[in-house]
Amino acid sequence: MAKLANISGRETAKAFQKAGWTVMGRVGSHLILSKKGIRANLSIPMHKELSVGTLRALIRNSGLSVDEFLEIL
Repeated sequence: MAKLANISGRETAKAFQKAGWTVMGRVGSHLILSKKGIRANLSIPMHKELSVGTLRALIRNSGLSVDEFLEIL
């Protein structure tokens, strides 16, 4: 398994958009993404650096594995 570290909210959002997620809007400092066929929405904090736990939770909720996410990134 590859290592997650030093990924910004902007880079994370771009990777999920490449994976088919679309931007629904913005609430404060969080970008909201959704994908047709998946009930969950992703709420990505637009910080300079995301914590590893937050990033893993986003990846898990998206239905991707860490390795698949890093390939897209």
